[in-house]
Amino acid sequence: MDAKSNLLIFIKEKNLSKTDFYKKTGLSNGFLDKGGSVTSANLETILNSFPEISLDWLVTGRGPMLRSDLPAAHLVTEPGTGIPLIPIDAVAGLPVGESLAARFIDCAHYVIPEFANLNVEYMIRVSGSSMYPKYSNGDILACRRVQDVLFFQWGKIYVIDSSQGALVKRVFQDEDPDRILLVSDNRENYPPFSIPKSDIRSLSIVVGVIRLE
Repeated sequence: MDAKSNLLIFIKEKNLSKTDFYKKTGLSNGFLDKGGSVTSANLETILNSFPEISLDWLVTGRGPMLRSDLPAAHLVTEPGTGIPLIPIDAVAGLPVGESLAARFIDCAHYVIPEFANLNVEYMIRVSGSSMYPKYSNGDILACRRVQDVLFFQWGKIYVIDSSQGALVKRVFQDEDPDRILLVSDNRENYPPFSIPKSDIRSLSIVVGVIRLE
């Protein structure tokens, strides 16, 4: 596979659209779909925009997709920097336009290189086993708020604030177009159920996870 094919794999893995990629890199629209090789200048632009990509993997497809030499997550204390780690019940009533760094200034904030290009706005810690084996109790989810609460990527995992509290579930289309079906990965112990779309107070998509051993 060539570098452009590998780039398509990368942006899919990161839940990015081609538009997101073009905005981030400044490369021209259609770059990913045109023929021809990726120049050294293009590679430099891409790696400056996404420093976590392994150059060897990008060019040859060999080895891991992401570099292993990036600095680990670290706590920051400078106001307005880092990603807040908030209690899951703090998801209730999250406004779209408000800065979470300011709203949760008393929460711990972290800089995590792997999340730098995913527009992560906050992190929450998983509680319980409803999403096992995808997520385990104690795992930390990286989340990005969704402005249009009526638009879903079916099958993706969301954090949903509703009258039932903050829920971490896969979202599917329900037979009733005015409702959504919420599904746990641990279906044996947590049966699917539906809620009205009108009951959604705020919505965030899960774009990354820190797995705890």
